[in-house]
Amino acid sequence: MHKTDLSTYNNYPFHPGGNAVKRLLWFYVNALFFKTSLVPVSGFKVFLLRVFGAKVGKNVTIKPCVNIKYPWHLNIGDESWIGEKVWIDSLITISIGAHVCLSQGAVLLTGSHDYKKKSFNLITKPLIIEDGAWIGAGAIVNQGITIASHAVLTSGSVATRNLEAYSVYQGNPAVKIRDRIITHQP
Repeated sequence: MHKTDLSTYNNYPFHPGGNAVKRLLWFYVNALFFKTSLVPVSGFKVFLLRVFGAKVGKNVTIKPCVNIKYPWHLNIGDESWIGEKVWIDSLITISIGAHVCLSQGAVLLTGSHDYKKKSFNLITKPLIIEDGAWIGAGAIVNQGITIASHAVLTSGSVATRNLEAYSVYQGNPAVKIRDRIITHQP
């Protein structure tokens, strides 16, 4: 029987982008201004994300204690919310549409490992979260997933497959439990 041997680990062809200085600067900016609750001001955080290459729309809210791997792989549409303790593992592109809500503790993953290989190689795939989607508290969206327009992933659920538009998904793995019907009443 073969065993995993992490001494042979290979993350080729992955490259995080940016040069070593940029990655080091981001590490400290992320720690000082994003992963802390000491800086509650969204506008300043949006400014910093743009400085580091993120494409961020208008009126984006970023709550305290958010962890973002590499902002230069991040696109966020207008009026979107990123809740407390959200982890955005942007090893490669994550596209977040307009009016998207990422609730507290949500996790967006773009990387995993090939458990079938002795070397446990890195695997990366982009994520797409379309306009109006809601990722519930503590939910996980795995690599390569598309969350279609106005889909909902309920709290604590795990998306292992694409979610259809205007649908509500629940569980691990998440399955469709109903259609999402949005009323015009306040």
